[in-house]
Amino acid sequence: MYEPMNGPAKLTDIFIAAGENKAKTAYFKFFILTIMAGAFIAFGGACSSLAAHAVENPGLAKLVSGCIFPCGLMLIVFIGGELFTGDCLMIMGCIEKKYSALTMTTRLAIVLAGNFVGAIIVVLLVYYSGQYNMGAGALGAYTIKVAYGKCTLKFGAAVCSGILCNVLVCAAVLMGAAAKDAGGKVLAIFFPIMTFVVGGFEHCVANMYYIPAGLIAATNETYAAKAMELYGLTAEQLAQINVYNFCVTNLIPVVIGNVLGGMVFIALPLYLTTKTKNQ
Repeated sequence: MYEPMNGPAKLTDIFIAAGENKAKTAYFKFFILTIMAGAFIAFGGACSSLAAHAVENPGLAKLVSGCIFPCGLMLIVFIGGELFTGDCLMIMGCIEKKYSALTMTTRLAIVLAGNFVGAIIVVLLVYYSGQYNMGAGALGAYTIKVAYGKCTLKFGAAVCSGILCNVLVCAAVLMGAAAKDAGGKVLAIFFPIMTFVVGGFEHCVANMYYIPAGLIAATNETYAAKAMELYGLTAEQLAQINVYNFCVTNLIPVVIGNVLGGMVFIALPLYLTTKTKNQ
């Protein structure tokens, strides 16, 4: 028998309750869930890069990547995990006074740290699996190129791109919760996530895979030489793929943008339109 989807008002209640549950979850269990989510997103990043690296047309490469990357969020929704970008929806429970702003901020900081741990585990496993040797090092070179592009973003561009990304990620999370069956959840997640990947928007947890992967690939002479050959990168440009640019040039502004996109552009309007009484 057909069950109607959860509407906006119901979704608000669902995510307020979910936020309350996150705030009460034991720290050890919560941290494990954050590591799982970081690893799942990194799997999506690794496999989407593999699928896209041999496609010469940039638009088609983004489309191919966009068709693979959503698997990461699907793994989180169906198996479990705490993802920083989706957890920005916790602001609704904070406004509802189910927990304090300090509790929400603490949980989000734990999520960010755990997501990083999960992503780095996958970075190391992928590198030492030898996957970047594909195409005589072409995949390693592509990984370096992607990291270089992210490490050289302007602050304002990174913030704006982060906002656009998390509008779509939080929309995917909400739409997934609106659907009542597995097939509906898959479709609800797939299209918004594909859209953000094709749009080239910045996701802080995905970048915890892409940039460290580029960092470690750039230490390999074969991959670095291939990046110079295929993409015209110079030694000076390769040197810009570093920890400072990862953390300061990319991660900080992207996190700011992701928070604004999830909290201000999605969660707050949803809360105001479903939980406040008409005046």
